[in-house]
Amino acid sequence: MKLLYTAFECAPFFKTGGLGDVAGALPKALQKKGIETIVVLPYFTFIPERFKNECQDVTAFTLEVGWRKQYCGIKRLDFQGVRYYFIDNLYYFGRDRIYGYDDDAERFAFFQLAVIEMMGKIAFIPDILHVNDYHTAMIPFLLKEKYHWVDNYQAIRTVLTIHNIEFQGQYGPEMLGDLFGVGQRRYDEGAIRWHNQLNFMKSGIAYANHINTVSPSYAEEIKTAEFGAGLEEILRMENQKLSGILNGIDYEMNNPSDDPALVAPFDAADLTGKALNKVALQKLMGLPENSKVPLLSVVSRLTYQKGFHLLLEELEHLLQFDVQFVLLGTGDPRFEEAFRKIVARYPEKAAAKITFDVTLAQKIYAGSDLFLMPSAFEPCGLSQMIAMRYGTLPVVHEIGGLKDSVRPFNPITNQGTGFGFEQFRGFYLTEAVKQGLQVYHDSPNVWEKLQQAAMTTDFSWETSCQNYIDLYNRLL
Repeated sequence: MKLLYTAFECAPFFKTGGLGDVAGALPKALQKKGIETIVVLPYFTFIPERFKNECQDVTAFTLEVGWRKQYCGIKRLDFQGVRYYFIDNLYYFGRDRIYGYDDDAERFAFFQLAVIEMMGKIAFIPDILHVNDYHTAMIPFLLKEKYHWVDNYQAIRTVLTIHNIEFQGQYGPEMLGDLFGVGQRRYDEGAIRWHNQLNFMKSGIAYANHINTVSPSYAEEIKTAEFGAGLEEILRMENQKLSGILNGIDYEMNNPSDDPALVAPFDAADLTGKALNKVALQKLMGLPENSKVPLLSVVSRLTYQKGFHLLLEELEHLLQFDVQFVLLGTGDPRFEEAFRKIVARYPEKAAAKITFDVTLAQKIYAGSDLFLMPSAFEPCGLSQMIAMRYGTLPVVHEIGGLKDSVRPFNPITNQGTGFGFEQFRGFYLTEAVKQGLQVYHDSPNVWEKLQQAAMTTDFSWETSCQNYIDLYNRLL
């Protein structure tokens, strides 16, 4: 089986969120399973120098983007067993960041056309072409409507993964001719139209051979008006080709037994090192050093999606308990400022770093007791899995991937891997935290069993990867 996997971001080269993490991990796992995999990415000029220096120029050609004739260079890099191809064009990718430009539609169009054109140039015709989110969702449409005459492309099967349906890529219908060089017949028929705009995500849903999301629960949720962001009707129509596969996490990068960010290693069999990491984290964050005090934490983008308005409603109430709180993240300036004010009022109990720091994130995962994820919606979520890997029990809104990955504590059986609440209200978040604190203080043996259960739950890419292979095989 030959697989072409393409996305607009990919760790460790460049990323903004979970899509980049998945694009970095899944192809590596597939290659190890014997799937001949190439990954195609934009060549952003801010890619780290060590990768730039290892890239080899493969070929270059002129690409027609509507009426424009643009340079398209192809670079190759072999890294950690996977072959990466980078689409090079300084005009489109010589930017300071990945997204957020007025000409994003043109940039995405160029990249998608380049992915299709390059297959013939490098003589790699995949059996499966796997696209991700709206930035690449027009590729299945283009293969069937613009490149249907290319014999070698006829047998290609396409998969679209929806990482977050809120972001859809909606543009004027004139983009079809102006950027893609195709007519408006399919738009006029309604197949790729939504709210009188060309919708990249809807196009991918309509034209891909299979659609999957990053958790089984999210696959069900997006068929409802509450979570479908307007596309629930077409998703219900295409239900027979929709499924969910829970993401995994990188077990090499997230391993408490040998993580270089930690002051002491630990594992499920011996948790003594976790207390040492907690005291080191308290010292680093300027909090009183006391391994007995339960430490609540957040590592996240500070947005409404992540439910931080809920946490802010309740945080001062939670700080009345014998707890400490640490936060790492950036996002909505209003949330940033609100957390700063609370930290200023409770300097002995709360600390926040309004920044992005990978090393500090690992220290927080390892040194905390309860990890807060009160997301309004969560397609998958990786932070709760990383927290569990480090013996930190998540407190989650039971939604999407959080529901699929965290088993809420059952006080009758004393089993679970975290604590959950179903109704999206601050009161229920607080009740879930209080339940966690009660177990922590009153039942240390039960608490340790929950930690061990969380740490030994399998979130490796091994399982997720096999589910993708099974999906690909069903399409062929």
